[in-house]
Amino acid sequence: MGVFVYLPLVLPLTALPIARLAEQHLHPHSATRLLAAVGTTLALCSTVCLALLMVVGTAQLPGNPLPDGWSDPEVRAAVPYEEKAGIVAIGVLAAVVAACGSAVHHHVRQRVRAARALRSLPEQPSGVAVLPDPEPYAYALPGSPGRVVVSTAMMECLTARERRALVAHERAHLTARHHRYLLATQLAARANPFLLPLRTAVAYSTERWADEAAAQATGDRRAVAGAVGKAALFAHRSPDALPALAAVGPIPRRVAALLDPVPPTRLWPPSSAHVAFAGLVATVGTTMSALSSLNATVTLVRILHAATPL
Repeated sequence: MGVFVYLPLVLPLTALPIARLAEQHLHPHSATRLLAAVGTTLALCSTVCLALLMVVGTAQLPGNPLPDGWSDPEVRAAVPYEEKAGIVAIGVLAAVVAACGSAVHHHVRQRVRAARALRSLPEQPSGVAVLPDPEPYAYALPGSPGRVVVSTAMMECLTARERRALVAHERAHLTARHHRYLLATQLAARANPFLLPLRTAVAYSTERWADEAAAQATGDRRAVAGAVGKAALFAHRSPDALPALAAVGPIPRRVAALLDPVPPTRLWPPSSAHVAFAGLVATVGTTMSALSSLNATVTLVRILHAATPL
């Protein structure tokens, strides 16, 4: 076990280069999936190692509910500085659980509030709910089925082509289930603050993914660019319902990307040496994190099994 149990706590730093470069050089759907997978794996590994540190470091504390054999010197020797690390791990792990629980609670509460607000509206065959509201906004509400919500003020701000583009953009969020990627990376960032840049990058790449899907559905990249720019210009504030799902990335970059040709969908070969190196660093870091947490878990289980009287 040794010092390897601490590695997953800092290895998320290896994902920072790819978080910055993926949104610039990869297709949005590739960037979203890659960053979400890397961030979730790294967050799970760091959380597992926090739990291991807590078990080893607190087994010798008076009044703990663990078996007496778990406080043997052989168990404590498996992790350097086990007592101090265990006490710190208790506080950190409690903070992680509280932060992730708060994020899930907020996400569910916002979805429930939005669903209740739309329940009184008649079901539209198109799946688009137009709310009579002087505030301009548009967002996707996941569910069974999901619905696109647009205010009358937003509809009045756009031309007919831009309205179709806006609706196609929000439908793309529902079709690709972008809320899952956003929630996964948000929880990962709550579990390990080093993963905050990945959450920001995924929030941007999901919007770019929806932009590209809308451009493909409408066949008019300029109309989508116009809808994105106008929607951001007129939406002075996000709606109360599901603000996390209505979040947008930097608008000028999104508009500029839509005015450029369609980005390549290939992942290999990389578009540049910088992307290749950053991808290699993230892959090595994620693999090391997974192996370190697996090794620490197996080692601790064996030691505890040997120390626990039958």
